[in-house]
Parts: sequence; C-alpha cells; structure tokens
Amino acid sequence: MLKKLTAALAVSVFALGASAGLGQAQTVDEIKFLIPGGAGGGWDGTARGTGEALTKSGIVGSASYENMSGGGGGKAIAHIIETKDQDTLMVNSTPIVIRSLQKVFPQSFRDLTPIAGIIGDYGAMVVGKNSDLQDLGGLVEAYKADPANIAIGGGSVAGGMDHLVAALVMKNAGESPTDVKYIPYDAGGKAMAGLLSGEIAALTTGVGEALELARQGEVRILCVTSLKRLDAAPDTPTCDESGSTGTNFVNWRGFFAAPGLSDDKKAQYIAALEAMYATPEWVAVRDRNGWVEIFNPGDDFTTFLEQQEEEVGGLMKELGFL
Repeated sequence: MLKKLTAALAVSVFALGASAGLGQAQTVDEIKFLIPGGAGGGWDGTARGTGEALTKSGIVGSASYENMSGGGGGKAIAHIIETKDQDTLMVNSTPIVIRSLQKVFPQSFRDLTPIAGIIGDYGAMVVGKNSDLQDLGGLVEAYKADPANIAIGGGSVAGGMDHLVAALVMKNAGESPTDVKYIPYDAGGKAMAGLLSGEIAALTTGVGEALELARQGEVRILCVTSLKRLDAAPDTPTCDESGSTGTNFVNWRGFFAAPGLSDDKKAQYIAALEAMYATPEWVAVRDRNGWVEIFNPGDDFTTFLEQQEEEVGGLMKELGFL
C-alpha cells in the first residue's frame, strides 16, 4: 500500500519549466501561515521555509506565522474553519488523514479548501550521538530482546504518523509492530529534545528535521524510509538495505485554506506556490532541508488525499491502529 502511495506522489512531481519566469511577479500581498504544532517541528519548518522562499523571491509581499498546538492539530483546524480568514494558509501533512481516521478531531480535509501539496519528506530512525546503537540492526536486536525497554519517540500522537513509521520499520524487520513502546511529543522539536536528554532510545522523525542536527554531530541517522539513498544524505543507509525489507514511506506536506475560499484567491495561492519552484530562494530552502519536490494543486490534491485516506487506513487496520 505504501508503494502505491509513493507512486501516486511521484506522479505529481512538478516540472520546473512550467512556471519559469514567474518568480519575480508578486501574486499575493500577504500570507498568514497557521502552524498546528510547536516550534521546531516539520510543520513549522515547512511553513517558515515556504514563507522565506516566497517573500525573498518577491512572489508574496509579507508573511507571518502563528503556532497553534493542541488536539493533535485539531485546534488549528477548528480555528481556520471558524475564522474563515482568506489570508491564512494552514500547513499540514499525512497526519490530517491519519488523525481524522482515528477520530482525534471531528473534521477532515473535506472541511477545508485544499490548496496544494508541495514537498515530500522521508522518515528517519534517529539516535543520540552517544547511543550504543550503531545501526538499525542493533536497534532491532535490542527491540527483539525486550521491546518494553526500547522507547521510541515521535512528534505526533500515539497511533499517529511517527508511531506508524516506527511500527512499519519493525514489522518489515520481522518483529511485532504492535509491541512498539511509543512516546508521543507535541512537536518534532520536543521529541528531538527528548532524544538528546535520553528520555527515549530512538526517534522517528522526518529526514529534514534530523539532517541539521546530524550535520552538527548531535544525532546519528540510522536509516531513512526511502528505497534509494537520498542525495541530501548519501552516506546514510536506507531502512530497506538495513534489514527492514521494503520499507518505503514519504510524508507529503502542503497547505489548506479556509472553507468557502473564493476561486480567485485559491488560484492566486496556487500560482504563487507554483512560481516558487523556479526561484533560487526555494532551491536553497529545499536543499537545506533535504525535501523531495512535488506539486499537487487543487483538485489533484483532493484526489490524492482521498486515495491516501483509503490506502493508509488499510495499513493502520493491518497494524492494529484502527
């Protein structure tokens, strides 16, 4: 199922030439980015990185950012639905599908206006720099010996995406996915702090969140959830080659607007994001974070979300999360 999901994502890879020459034409005066989690997480980095590229390239006049944690992302979703602010874009990702399936919050992407998926971020299994676990094989062996003694953290709720990825890695390594001792944190930054303080043995997070700390020598990335090594981390093995056979998971990230958004405003947002890909400012942000480029706008984004809901829901049932 995850292979289907990744293939569907790959179909929407954006051809840069489509928006060549648009990067300097301002298409939106202002964007207020609403971030459903705390500072330092993947949502936060995506919103701020996108805003940086849009404003520095002159496509958007100004950008502001509001972090609104709570309810597994549900607080921010309820807020944008209530305010109907047409100048606000809320960042989200695969968890909006997972958490609505789990009834963590009553809304789904259908209650919003999907604008576009813009990037993909593979998962990573990460340990602290002083950890005795040298590779994924060592982590799996320790887990096999005593799952209750190997706490794996993530920046999402129990049964959420980070939990799902940890369970998938163990399942594909031949171990029980339901025995994972998962410790949830409110955001990726807090989860990383938990790893560095020794509260957890390992962390499941996005590659983009782990790369900078890995470059600084604070953490070691045991493996990434792609089938091929990533250009941004060519020396880091894949989980597949490390014994978690067939593990292949990429988390999309994108933007949603309030319900009832006008067609003109929706078109402006899509045009701004499309133009962004052709700018050097975006290239710098993308490469810094190790993101995979996608562009999945409007109705295509909605169709993709419907497909993901079906496929991820099946996987969650298989792993006992639904």
